[in-house]
Amino acid sequence: MKFEDLRFGLFVHYGLYSMLGRGEWVMNREQIPREEYAKLADEFSAKNFDADFICDLAVKAGMRYITFTTMHHDGFRLYDSRLSDYNSVKACGRDLVREVIDAAEKRGLKVALYHSLNNWYDQPDAVDALEDESKYEIFINNTLERIKELVTKYNPIDTLWYDGWWPFNAEKWQAEKMNAIVQAIQPHILFNGRNGLAGDFGTPEGHISAPAPWRPWEACMTLNDCWGFHQGDHNWKSAGDVVDMLAKVAQGKGNLLLNIGPEGDGTIPAESVKVLETVGEWMSKYSEAVYDTEIFTYHLMERGEGRSELNHHGTFTAQGNELYFWVKHWTGNELTLCGLETQVQNVHLLSNNESFKFEQTGGKLVISGLPDTPPDPVCPVVKIECDGPPSMYLCGGMRIPQVKHPHYDPCESDIEA
Repeated sequence: MKFEDLRFGLFVHYGLYSMLGRGEWVMNREQIPREEYAKLADEFSAKNFDADFICDLAVKAGMRYITFTTMHHDGFRLYDSRLSDYNSVKACGRDLVREVIDAAEKRGLKVALYHSLNNWYDQPDAVDALEDESKYEIFINNTLERIKELVTKYNPIDTLWYDGWWPFNAEKWQAEKMNAIVQAIQPHILFNGRNGLAGDFGTPEGHISAPAPWRPWEACMTLNDCWGFHQGDHNWKSAGDVVDMLAKVAQGKGNLLLNIGPEGDGTIPAESVKVLETVGEWMSKYSEAVYDTEIFTYHLMERGEGRSELNHHGTFTAQGNELYFWVKHWTGNELTLCGLETQVQNVHLLSNNESFKFEQTGGKLVISGLPDTPPDPVCPVVKIECDGPPSMYLCGGMRIPQVKHPHYDPCESDIEA
């Protein structure tokens, strides 16, 4: 399966920072001395960290891959390392990376390993490397050795997910050499673009935006507001919010990498479990509208290759001759859709195949006999079977002009399509 067809994955941020419960940047943001912060390793047990439970949760949610933090910016490895005793095996006798990989492979999940290039613990650190060329050489060699060890130890994996690329560009990270070292060990591996090179896919973070021109991409999003566990962050996204994100990535033929942050002992917050299980129930009925979809987007100024349209009721995805209408805002027993450029052959509810009456006049489709209330508490999906690949076109006028015209906006817009 190609990377861009994975569609939905689980990101897991876990480490010493989880024990403090104030986010993954706590060492830096609170300027905790490395000697003081390192004492957390003496108390690190991960007693409730259960890789099987985590991977089961991912499968239940309809996910196809997992991305796990092997080492965040604080420098604490969640695996055994010959390069440093600052790791989970020395701390509690457990190689958490191996546990996650084994659990994922048993369940058919693809595996990506996150690894920070920046490292606040090891000396010399990135600041030293900026200030002193001789220390830079030591720092960069240590970084390359660490990455080489990681991909040698865990072979094969599917993706190496760089992060923490402050303070260097690709040249100073020696990114081409870095990737070459990895590819010599695992020629098949994919890279993200966070060592300064473009990588094999884009990683928009905190927003869902397909690259233009299109290339494989993955939107990295949190389930609340923080990546690592934060005891004060209760701003949980609902299952409906997650489904909205899935709609947007599926429309742009991308992936959603959704994060959870286990508590200090490894417990997954109950809110995270509840949301992912609810999304899983939804996916069991509607995943056809999520997986294997094609690019089905629209543009504000020109039509270009866009085949979709703005609609106040919900979002559209498409596959082959099928159009999927994610009706987030249910309108009652009748639903009107305009701008269709293909003929409709059948309309039914995706979850149970219940068919509905419809009448099409030109580009106007009126579906009737729908339930008065939404047939799904999260987001019902209506499947519209067409006589060819579906496309839609409207514009800012009450009819389509017979001359060249802007789609919606005649000038560069502040609106996000």
